[in-house]
Formats: sequence, C-alpha cells, structure tokens
Amino acid sequence: MNSRPFNLGQALNEAVALQRQGQLREAEKIYSRVLKAAPDNFDALNLLGTVKLQQGQIGEAQRLLSAAVKANPRAAGSWSNLGQALHALKRAPEALDCLDKARALSPDDLAILNQHANVLLTLARPAEALAEFQQILARASNHAEARLNSGLARAMLGFTELALADFDAALQLAPGHPGVHYNRGVALIKLGRYAEAVEANGRALDIAPDYANAWLNRGKALMQLNRFDEAITGFAEALEIRKDFADAHFNNALALLTRGDYARGFVEYEWRWRRTGMPAQKSRGKPLWLGEYPLARKTVLLHAEQGLGDTIQFARYVPLIAATGAKVALEVQAELQALMRRLDGTATVVARGEASPPFDVHCPLGSLPLALHTEPATVPAQIPYLSADEAHLAKWSAQLDALPRPRIAIAWSGNPSHDNDRNRSIPFARLAPLFAAPARFVGIQRDVRIEDAALLAAENRVTSIGAELGDFSDTAAVLALCDLVIAVDTAAAHLAGAMGRPVWVLVPFAPDWRWTQDGEATPWYPTARLFRQTALGDWDGVIARLVEELASLRAAHG
Repeated sequence: MNSRPFNLGQALNEAVALQRQGQLREAEKIYSRVLKAAPDNFDALNLLGTVKLQQGQIGEAQRLLSAAVKANPRAAGSWSNLGQALHALKRAPEALDCLDKARALSPDDLAILNQHANVLLTLARPAEALAEFQQILARASNHAEARLNSGLARAMLGFTELALADFDAALQLAPGHPGVHYNRGVALIKLGRYAEAVEANGRALDIAPDYANAWLNRGKALMQLNRFDEAITGFAEALEIRKDFADAHFNNALALLTRGDYARGFVEYEWRWRRTGMPAQKSRGKPLWLGEYPLARKTVLLHAEQGLGDTIQFARYVPLIAATGAKVALEVQAELQALMRRLDGTATVVARGEASPPFDVHCPLGSLPLALHTEPATVPAQIPYLSADEAHLAKWSAQLDALPRPRIAIAWSGNPSHDNDRNRSIPFARLAPLFAAPARFVGIQRDVRIEDAALLAAENRVTSIGAELGDFSDTAAVLALCDLVIAVDTAAAHLAGAMGRPVWVLVPFAPDWRWTQDGEATPWYPTARLFRQTALGDWDGVIARLVEELASLRAAHG
C-alpha cells in the first residue's frame, strides 16, 4: 500500500491553528507526531513546550523548551518561554538568565521585558523591576499587567500610596481582573483603610469565589474593624479552598482567641510556625511536648519565640510545670534573663543564643496554653509571678522618691516593626491632655521615636528615664516604685500585670486577642484595667477618659 508522505510544514500549521483555538490535546498529538519524524525540529519543540505550559505540565515544558533553545539558540521567543517555565518551577535565577538572553536577541519586545521584570520581583529586586515596568508603560500606557506589577514593585519598596495609585489605574484598564482588586485590598490594609479593603477583596471574590488569599485579606480587614465573627466565617471559606493555608489558620486562631474560643483557638495557633515570613525553626534535637504525657522527673526546655510581652505573659506557666515534678530550663530574650531568674520553678534560665542545658523535651512558651488546656475561666493568674529585686529597688528609689505622688509610669509606643504598630502605638503629641493632670509622669519609653523626642524633652511634667533603663530588672523596679502604669499594648503593660501593679492598658479598636473583645478586664492580668477605643483611631476619646480617672486617682492620694 502506498501512503502519502508526512508533510511537516502542513502538520505544524494545522497544530498551530488547533492550539490557537484552545484544542490543546489535538495540537499536542500533531506536535508529537512531528517530533517522532524529526526529533530536533525547533518549531515542534518550542510549540509543544508552550502547549505543556498551557496545560500546567511545567516540568515537561521545561524539558522541551531546553531542547528548543539548543536547536535554535537565536530564537528570542523560545528563550522567553524557557524563562517562563523555569520561573514557574521556582528557579528564578535560571529564569532571569534565559530572559537576559531573550532581551539581548529582541530588546524591543515588551512581553519579554515584562517577564524579565516579573522575575526581578520574585528575586526581591523591586527597584530594578519598577524601572523596567516604567519602561513598558512609557511605550504602552494601557499595559494592564505592567501597571499592576508596577504597583506590586512600589508596594515592596514601601511606597504604598503610589502602589495604590497604580492599582487604581490598573483597575480602569482591567476592571474584571481579580488580582487588581485583591492587591488594592492589600494596599488599603497597609494604609489603615479597612472598610475599603473589605470592599476591594469582596469584589475580587465576586469575580473569583475560590480566591483564597482574598478571603484571607478580607478577614484580616474585618478583624481591624472589630468584626471578628465575620472574619472567622471568611477564614473558614479560605480553608475550605486550601486546607493547609497556614496564614488563614493563624489569623483564624487570633480571631477565635479574641472571641474567647480558646479550645479551637490554641489548636489553630500552632499553625503560626508555617505562616508567611516565618524563618525556618531550628531543630531542638529532642521531642516537642504539647501536654501529651506527664513530665515528672523529666527536664523540659521552655523557650521564648515571639515578643518580650509574649514571653512575660506565658512565663506564668513555669511554676505550674515545675509543680508537676518537671525540671524547667527556661530560654528567654537577654533583656529578660535576670528578671526571669526570680520566677518560681526555674532551675536554669539562659539567654537566647546561649547553649541550652541538657533536656528531654521542649515546648515553645506560646504553646503552653494548649498543652495545659487553658480556657478563659482557667487562665493561671497567680499574680504576682514576677517581681523587682532589692538591689534594683535601691538603685531607683533615690531618684524616684524625690518625685511627688502620684507617680505614673507611662509607655506610649511599641516596636515599630510590629504588624499592628499603626494601631497600637500613640504619637506622644496625642498624650498632651494627660499631662495637665495633677500627677508626675515617669517616661519609661526606651526607644523614643524621632518625631516624639523634641516634644518629650519639652514636657516638664514627664521625667524621662527610658534611656537609663538597662534590662527589664530596671523596668520592674521603676514600675514597683510608681503608683500606676499607663501603657499601650507593649511589654511594659505585660510586666506591670505580671507584677500585680495597677496598670491601665490603652487598647486599639481591634484588640490583640489577650485583651479580649470587650469590657475593662482581661483574665490574664487581674490588676489591669482596659481603656478601649470606641472607634477606629480614636485615641482622643481614650485620653479624655484617662484624664477623668486621673482626677479620682489624685483625690485618693490626697
């Protein structure tokens, strides 16, 4: 039987037409037939590679496209396609190398330049990426993807307002693009415009209901609006889509704990180790203990993991663990080491970074509420569990006893890198009405921000000693010698509460979980009184209530 010879050119044309029509399986069969007849055919290798990219078979695409650039190293498009495949395989440095070659061969190709800039973003080189996106927009101002990615680059550089402007412009070009709405929502959260962020993420979800990140960010914005029940519902939607979505689990934990659901909240809190941005945890070389069995006659290493306030809060569990017959080694931040040596139940206290003593099991401090099955009604509050030592009390008595009473220690800002610093810290200028009260204020703010320094120096009713405080043994002595502590949600508030000192905590509209969602009390610190914002950002109302209460305090001290 005679058969008509296989026409490679005709077959390739037919396959290209099918691929353009979206009939990828049919196109794939023809490309494969061509390669069977001519294994080194560049067009078939390149085009079948692009089909595999479209089908999500990235590894096979990379193999085919690598063969294509070998067959024809002068084809810019195939280098670009190979770069795209390598980028998808999270091999960004190799992807950039391919795209460098593509750009050298075709320097005016905007698609290649856009891909190149995208890889620079992945490599955390946003300034270079932004310059390239701007090149694209100078030549094609209606390039929606470049406009969106310009916003992403600006956001990475911290230019959030400019990023939002880019996202707004991208929205005009591509109103149906869920990623544009989502990224607008991200920027709006950073700017503290939470209601708008809820709306932006809602629009993304109208277009793409399975957009798990949009459910997450919508929930985070709802939490800032004190709408925790709605946030929990949204996190559940995200977790229905992605069961192992660590960021959604973690934020769900915070919302549940704020609502007082400790049983579910502390289980979810264990996802904190896997959330975005968490560094790899060092191996402790011994089993993790989460309450599964008694610790009698075992040595347990309890180690700090988060901020100073968290360490102080969860140190309350050390005496309880020791009471079970366990030997407790405690690892904390260096600033807390001396103070924690006065904590009952500690056999050894080491500073983070020092060699740990021998131990049998370990547990992060933040996991102790889970290990001991803590509920709001059973929070261990054997207050005080921390105290000042005589040497530090003597050191500070001479200076503080000279001040008239009542003496009020005050701290108004926390770590500026904290995710919620925008909401929890207060500019010193906002505190001015307090200082008209008949009291002497002792500033214990260790790190005074540049914008606060001049005003603090000029305020003659505040004795600022923050720069003189060494470690937290100094701070504890100062708090013990004052009649009251007023602090935002920072380590000073935790220390005052752990020492059983009267402390007024200034709580933002969306509280951190340990301060609960409402009321003036927290089960964690019985001597704390909570002064809450009644509207987002309304510190003036909080300060006005403090002024009223200080008048009563003055009367009590004669």
